[in-house]
Amino acid sequence: MRRQDTPARLRARRIGAVAAGALLLIGAGAAAVGAEPRHHPGGHRGWVGTWAAVPTATPESATPVLEDETVRQVVHTSVGGDRLRLRLTNEFGETPLRIGEVRVALRAGSSGTDTDPGTDRAVTFGGRTSVSVPAGAPLLSDPVKLRLAPRSDLVVSIHLPERTPVTTLHGFSFQENEVAAGNVTAKPSITPTGTMTQWHFLSGVSVRARGHTDAVVALGDSITDGSETTVGANNRWPDLLAERLGGRTGMLNSGIAGNRLLHDPNPPEGSEAEGYAAFFGQSALRRFDRDVLAHPGVGHVIVLLGVNDLGHPGTAAPMSETVTAEEIIGAHRQIVARSHAAGLKVYGGTILPFKGDTLGFHSEENEAKRQAVNEWIRTSGEYDAVIDFAKAMRDPDDPLRLNPDYDSGDHLHPNDAGMAAMADAVPSGLLRPGRAR
Repeated sequence: MRRQDTPARLRARRIGAVAAGALLLIGAGAAAVGAEPRHHPGGHRGWVGTWAAVPTATPESATPVLEDETVRQVVHTSVGGDRLRLRLTNEFGETPLRIGEVRVALRAGSSGTDTDPGTDRAVTFGGRTSVSVPAGAPLLSDPVKLRLAPRSDLVVSIHLPERTPVTTLHGFSFQENEVAAGNVTAKPSITPTGTMTQWHFLSGVSVRARGHTDAVVALGDSITDGSETTVGANNRWPDLLAERLGGRTGMLNSGIAGNRLLHDPNPPEGSEAEGYAAFFGQSALRRFDRDVLAHPGVGHVIVLLGVNDLGHPGTAAPMSETVTAEEIIGAHRQIVARSHAAGLKVYGGTILPFKGDTLGFHSEENEAKRQAVNEWIRTSGEYDAVIDFAKAMRDPDDPLRLNPDYDSGDHLHPNDAGMAAMADAVPSGLLRPGRAR
């Protein structure tokens, strides 16, 4: 496997901010997989998302290749249940993805990828342990009988038997995962041949909830994705909010570093991020159905987007991508309308201050746009509620800057303490089951 954490890629993090298997799923296997309800206003007993990561394409210059190797990945869940289901993804692949075997288990201890042998389970797809994921598609597993407590660490092991370019992944996991030779999916402990801070071919985990509950989707950019937080600590603000809610609500992180509302990635020409633009994902308007509506049991959406629409186009971008405050507001209105059409409650997060940022986002013009967008979020009444992240995170002595206590150092991304402050800024009463439309 190619090692992914190159110095250039780490710097880029800061900018952001076969056919038989497929037919089986369509035919007899489809009955075994079953249909997942997308959302249940008012909470429900049924399938609900407990973890998510947004899939993106990979840049040609940074596409990992696996061959007869096992990828062992750790995910930190939110709500618990007595059954679970995985969502694999080949959504940016141009050829079928051959999966040899998949297993899940609870993590042994609080670090590393060792598993608790008593919890190890095979994952099947239409009753089969191996499967091909069609090009451009996701794939849901059969239900797996495993009792999962709230806020658990789940280890997902995927064996790739053939030469496999990793064309679909989540680029910045802030969780150290491992790769080992051969099929070691059932081994409690593996000898890694490589590590990566990415999630490969895995975009969701859902559970059969034991009580009435639903899920919250955090739709955002690098600040939601967890940029500049401690690797392996699960200090992203959605994780900390899930902890504050006591594991009673599913929390799905649909943040992507560098993501924008209106446009797909286009970092400034010549920037370090230019070669990694694919990691920044499709625009929020383009990915909304997949990254919000497709998850089971969703009742609420928290939106924190817009800073990359202001900062990323750069002076070399086409004039069509130099956005106005009115265009950003129009994109927010679309998200509100599409959320309400699906029966979801949707909450607007104000854009954090970023004066003095080291990435070159700030200007008087961009500040004026940020103020206009935030004023609309606060006063228009179009969102079902407002989460004033900007107010919670601003410097008391200079409200155009991040509070120094919450600043990771680039004056744009919060540190771990800042993430905790953001989680605390969300009124927990908004997210209880029964508040959905």
